Amino acid sequence: MERYHHLRIKGVRPLGETARDLVIHNGRFVRDTTAGTTEEVLDGGGMLALPAPVDAHIHPDKTTWGGPWLSREPAESLAGLIAYDASVRAEMAPVAERAGALLDHAIAHGTRAMRAHADVAPQYGLDNVRGLRAAADARAHLLDVQIVAFPQLGVVTAPGTAALLEKALDEGADLVGGLDPVGIDGDRDGQLDLLFGIAERRGVELDIHLHDGGAAGLDQITEIARRTTALGLAGRVTVSHAFALAELEGPELTAMAELLAGAGVAVTTCALGADPVVPHAALTRAGARVAVGSDGVCDPWSPFGNAEMLDRAHLLAYRTDARTDDEVAACYRLVADQGADLLGLERVGFRPGEPADLVLVDAPSVAEAIVRRTTPRVVVRAGRVIARNGTLLPGGPA
Repeated sequence: MERYHHLRIKGVRPLGETARDLVIHNGRFVRDTTAGTTEEVLDGGGMLALPAPVDAHIHPDKTTWGGPWLSREPAESLAGLIAYDASVRAEMAPVAERAGALLDHAIAHGTRAMRAHADVAPQYGLDNVRGLRAAADARAHLLDVQIVAFPQLGVVTAPGTAALLEKALDEGADLVGGLDPVGIDGDRDGQLDLLFGIAERRGVELDIHLHDGGAAGLDQITEIARRTTALGLAGRVTVSHAFALAELEGPELTAMAELLAGAGVAVTTCALGADPVVPHAALTRAGARVAVGSDGVCDPWSPFGNAEMLDRAHLLAYRTDARTDDEVAACYRLVADQGADLLGLERVGFRPGEPADLVLVDAPSVAEAIVRRTTPRVVVRAGRVIARNGTLLPGGPA
């Protein structure tokens, strides 16, 4: 096995800057010095270089990616969608197979890391966590994966789930998840007592799905922030979706943004279908962390989604009526920089010492790359080319 690897990418424009060479040694950018005879050279042809994106919220265990088409049945509520999802699981291929196919597609389109939720419930046991862990471990050289043990069927109302969440942490999960303490369990404090108890006792992060809107949704966000502060868990708690935030404006929005920033509670949003999208500009101005994910991809909930994060940045920009170049580019900064922050990864800014995880796209600017839904021409992971034009190279990195 090679002891070191040296790559020079010639003539690319990092984040739209003037064209220059990027020099990489052992997976990290280094200063441009005279290279040795072992240097590999890639002609960038003036392409735009972007930090590799992060998918901060995805459900690979649910996907039908790579399998037969699933004709979805209508559902009128969150509970209906959950029930339909559970009803078709037995007909689907093993989790490791389906999730693996989706992970390969995401990697080929530039994703460097993802926070992946796997359903945990008495009727599933830990099969979803184990299958997703197997798929992630097989690709650990290409993709960083955090697995959230996600109680899709409830916590308090599904006896045995709390114990399974803890057991999941011993069998492949990295975080503990939650779901609508009021809307699903009807017991705000009961569910939060259990979840925060596990997070504190096991020293793991917490990521809670929160679809509830209105006063109930805002109350739960406020309580999550309060508990995060009280337990000293700043930077270790995320509220996913947080639909209630989309209803706020003016002083109320500012106050909530400052509350989240002060407590160190992050938010993820997915810009999916007709779902509310959090007001990310106001949140980030206040110092709150906002990251972006795919959510479900071609699963029993919806036939849509592709786990391509440049495309997801496009959807976020479109749904938030971004118009200026900076407004569009800001959506990609959430996908790349804020996503890296959420998962505890180093940002990629093309400076010496930083990780060489990047994509090369054929576009004149960040904004145009996002608006045109550009497929990366080249994907570089830890300083090695792993994919071209949306296809993984055979045999792994080259």
